[in-house]
Amino acid sequence: MTPLSDKTLYVLTGPTAVGKTEVALAWAERNNAEIVSCDSLLFYRGMDIGTAKPSKAERARVPHHLIDLRDVTDGMDITTYVTLAQQAVNDIHQRGKRCLVTGGSGFYLKAFFAPVADDVVVAPELRAEIGAKLAEQGLPGLVAELRRLNPGGLGKLDTANPRRVARALERCYASGKTLEEMAEEFARQSGPFAEWTTKLTRLERTPADLEVRIRQRVDAMLSAGLVAEVERLLAAGLKRNPSAARAIGYRETIDVLEGRLDRTNLAMTIAQNTKALVKKQRTWFRTQLPTHRELDATEAREETIFGGIGHGGTEEYRGQK
Repeated sequence: MTPLSDKTLYVLTGPTAVGKTEVALAWAERNNAEIVSCDSLLFYRGMDIGTAKPSKAERARVPHHLIDLRDVTDGMDITTYVTLAQQAVNDIHQRGKRCLVTGGSGFYLKAFFAPVADDVVVAPELRAEIGAKLAEQGLPGLVAELRRLNPGGLGKLDTANPRRVARALERCYASGKTLEEMAEEFARQSGPFAEWTTKLTRLERTPADLEVRIRQRVDAMLSAGLVAEVERLLAAGLKRNPSAARAIGYRETIDVLEGRLDRTNLAMTIAQNTKALVKKQRTWFRTQLPTHRELDATEAREETIFGGIGHGGTEEYRGQK
């Protein structure tokens, strides 16, 4: 197969329940594209109902990448994701297909526009050493050591967050540099997709419309067997992966199964927490995404999402520093 002559990434995002899946499928079918997921939960096998993972039928319509990569006990980090995403994007391009990136997980989404990880490597032994210091000295001890290593200050570091403080101290030890020096070096890096032209569209709906869709989505998940899915995942070790176990839909169901939440309140609680997530997503989109097109999901047609292939209709820009 002949690679495409232009290197363009098409990125479709938007808040949870906005309707990205069907719009993405229709666009991909029309434009000879394959889909690369940037959803932080679709990596995990068995997390199907609570993530609204594309079904087998939907994946038969359009090939999907970066779905079902990990057992639920195995974590995913941004460095690994970037490597896998680059491999998928390059493979799609080399086969003469267009690449549609879709999902709403901000940190993974940002990888297509900006640098998200540097080359500081923290050895497991060092991480264990810092963990032991935190247990022995408490958070004040780690903050004091971090201030000693950073006489110019700690910038915007949240010094009340033990995990962030521990990670910052690890990186200072591992690199031999201050946080400010590492931040300056990071700002000069190019993003992992800097050589690609990117077209970005964000789907939106009115708050009332989205609220109805969230309630319908939660009801559908529960009817499809969300509680049984979580029971199976707990038996498989879900709680050994805290980021997965804390995901909306899963954490509330775990609370029901472990007696902290009445089952009659499950749907309402998931819906409330999903609405709170949507609020956070919208803030992230507004403050973190580069210039992009916003499109009402009720008016989205596959031929209009990106204003047509190769011409106008939305902002184009290179992967940023």
